[in-house]
Amino acid sequence: MDHAVLEMADRGIRASIVSLAPSVHGAGDKGFVPMMINIARAKGFAAYIGDGTNHWPAVHRLDAAVLYRLALEIAPAGSRLLGAGDEGISLREIAAVIARQLNVPAVSITPEKATAHFGFLGRIAALDITSLYNTTQASLATRELLGWIPMQPGLIADLEKGHYFA
Repeated sequence: MDHAVLEMADRGIRASIVSLAPSVHGAGDKGFVPMMINIARAKGFAAYIGDGTNHWPAVHRLDAAVLYRLALEIAPAGSRLLGAGDEGISLREIAAVIARQLNVPAVSITPEKATAHFGFLGRIAALDITSLYNTTQASLATRELLGWIPMQPGLIADLEKGHYFA
C-alpha cells in the first residue's frame, strides 16, 4: 500500500496514508474496549495481563475525522500520518475503569491465560503497541506536520462518562 501511495505522489496526486490508534473510541464504538467490557460483564472481573503496563494508543473518532480532513486538505503528497490522541494508556488503567464502572474487581491474569480469557483479543491485548510501533514519535510528527490537535476526551475520560456501560 505504501508503494502505491508513493507512486501516486510521484504522479502529482496528493495521496497520504492515515493510520489510527488501535482503539478508536466515542459514541457508537464497537471495537476493542466494548469487547473488553462485555468480557468483564460475562466473567465477573476486568482483566489485565501481567502487571498491565503494556500500553494502548487511542483516538476519539471525532478527532480522527478532523485528521482525515486535514490529510485531504493540506498533507504533503506521500505523507504517512498517525492519529493518536492518547499515545499510551496502560491496559491496567483501562481495566481499572471498566472494573469501577461495572462494580467488579480488576484482576491480573498471566499471559498464558490471556487467550482463554479474552479470546482472539488475548494476543493483541498483551502487546505494548506504543513501543512496538513507536506511536508517540509518529503521532507528534503528524501533529507538527498538520497542526492537528486532538480536542475530544481521551479514552479514560470517555469511559468515565459512562455511555459505554449503559
